[in-house]
Amino acid sequence: MDVKVRDSQQQFYQIEIQLCSYASLSSRILYNWADIYAQQLVSGDSYSSLQPTYSIWLLAEDLIKEDTQYMHHFMFRDKQGQALNNHGAICLLELNKFHAEKIEHDEQRWLNFFKEGKSLKQEALPNWMDTEEMRQAMSTLSLFSEKERQYDKYQARQEYLREQRALQDEFEKNYQALIEAKEAMTIAKQLEMEAKQDATQAQ
Repeated sequence: MDVKVRDSQQQFYQIEIQLCSYASLSSRILYNWADIYAQQLVSGDSYSSLQPTYSIWLLAEDLIKEDTQYMHHFMFRDKQGQALNNHGAICLLELNKFHAEKIEHDEQRWLNFFKEGKSLKQEALPNWMDTEEMRQAMSTLSLFSEKERQYDKYQARQEYLREQRALQDEFEKNYQALIEAKEAMTIAKQLEMEAKQDATQAQ
């Protein structure tokens, strides 16, 4: 799932949920950031019009396996920490590494929501979800889930109609073949009778 938005200060944000990890994922993450950053300019635009671009990736599987930290914040700096510019960052959140016995602040709420949201029930939300933002997020999730259920019902209905149409087409085809066979038999019998009559007359 990929979301691209721009805030009131014209800064760009990409938010993506990645379910599986693979060898070239880090290259894809950097490429996507660069692509969004570069798309700001068209022919004749000045570099001064470029705005900061931020990529936020929620990873279901570990990407940086040698580190136990769940959050990684990459920026453009040299070895001494000097920033090249402030035109963006890439933030990786490895959900599999996130564990909190007690949810105490918004960052943990969001991470736990993305990790456990599927199992939550809107009518019985835990205490850590008791904020306006979390309730709104849960309402949005419920809306998406309902749309998904409606879509599944629609697809099932379409599949049923396609099957019925296929059966109807097959029935009509077989019925037509039966009619043609009966007509052929009738013609054959008629020809046989005419042949017999001709043979009788010939005698």
